[in-house]
Amino acid sequence: MKVLSRDKLTKFSKKHANSKGALDAWFDEVSKEESAWKTTHDIKNRYPSADFLADNRVIFNIKGNHYRLVVEVRYQNGFVVVEWVGTHAEYDKKSF
Repeated sequence: MKVLSRDKLTKFSKKHANSKGALDAWFDEVSKEESAWKTTHDIKNRYPSADFLADNRVIFNIKGNHYRLVVEVRYQNGFVVVEWVGTHAEYDKKSF
């Protein structure tokens, strides 16, 4: 998958340094060619704690659920668009 808007991950990890390793690991794994997701089942098989929203959006728990990552997956194009990353507390205040 090609991850778009990686700058959001970079900016967040500068503010929350202890998230960097987990976000980098997520990015590296998702960017690998063999991780090409065709359906939600592909994501759920690798990330059992992932949750799904409308419009092909997925919520990932990062670093033991300390952080949340919301992305849009464009299955046909092979793109993952980072929409939002934040703390669990910030996520609880959002409405997606």
